[in-house]
This record gives sequence, structure tokens and C-alpha cells, in this order.
Amino acid sequence: MSKWSKQIAKVGLAVAVVAMTSSLASAQINSGAQSITLNAALAESLTISLSGNSVNFTLTPGSATNAGDTSITSTTSWVLKPGRTQVNLYAYFGSATAALVHQDPANTTDIPSSAVEISVNGGAASAVSTNAASAVGFGAAGAGLRLFNQAITGLNKVASRNDTMDFNINLSSLAQLPADSYVGTLNIQAQAVN
Repeated sequence: MSKWSKQIAKVGLAVAVVAMTSSLASAQINSGAQSITLNAALAESLTISLSGNSVNFTLTPGSATNAGDTSITSTTSWVLKPGRTQVNLYAYFGSATAALVHQDPANTTDIPSSAVEISVNGGAASAVSTNAASAVGFGAAGAGLRLFNQAITGLNKVASRNDTMDFNINLSSLAQLPADSYVGTLNIQAQAVN
């Protein structure tokens, strides 16, 4: 085959390939694109669970140390929106002067919130007698305590933590507390703020 013939064969082959490609391309047809909107929601939440709901005390007159018979662990869990900067956990009573109320009608003395102390995670015990809780809308004035303050960053918008509370009733200022049963309700509540 001459050089000229080889050139003609190459050109012929190239034309055939182009013709086949063009034929395949013209075999396709595309529709217009349609869209689907996807909507997803993750609700903001803040919850607390407690390992128990009762603590008993055997009181000794005038003693500063009347420990509760058990510890309570709180688990605080949250899923927060952007802009939240902290989570606080509070303990509070409905009354500063009558945190634990006498049961005998002849008795008129109650145990105030200032005599109830809480130690968090083994730290120093603090009286439930501050305005920390009432300042944010929980409980009575002088009947609350902030148990923790957790800073919120981009790394813990979704998180949880456990905190163990130990309880004590300090009767050093109630040396003449009459014999009786005293009953009270301590509330535990969390708040996330901006």
C-alpha cells in the first residue's frame, strides 16, 4: 500500500469514528431538572434526670453535721441553638424560712433553707440560701443555690454532664429545734442562657 493510500485509509477511519460518536450523541435526550426540598429540624432541649428523689436525715440537736443518708446524681443533657453561652443548674426551695416544715401542729418551728447544705462533686458544702435561683425565676429569694455553671462553646452545643450532690442539715443555729418530723421539697432545675 502506498503512502498516499495509507493516508486515505487513516482519514476514512477518522471520519467513521466521528460519524459513530455523533450518532451515539444524537441517541440521548434529557428532561428538564425537577427539585425536591428537604426539610430537617433538630429541636432545642434541656433535660435533667436524678438518680433518686429522697434523702433522709437523722438529726442531732445543735449539730452542724447531719448528713443525708444518700447522694443524688443529676444528669443534665442539652441540645442547644447557636448563641447559647452557658448552662446553669440550680437547687431551690419555695420558702427561705420554711424549707423543711414541722409536722406536729403544736410545733411552730421550721428548718430554714440556710440550714440545708449541698456539696457538689465533693466540693465544699454551701447553704441553699442565695438569690442565685430566684434571680433567674426559680424559687423564693434567699432559698437557692447555683450548683454549676457550664460555659457553652461550639464544641459542646450537644452534651451532658453528671454531678453528685451530698446533703447536710446544719443545726448549729437551731440548738432548740423541737423533736418532730420535718418535710421539705428541694427543686433541681437547669437553665440555658444567651
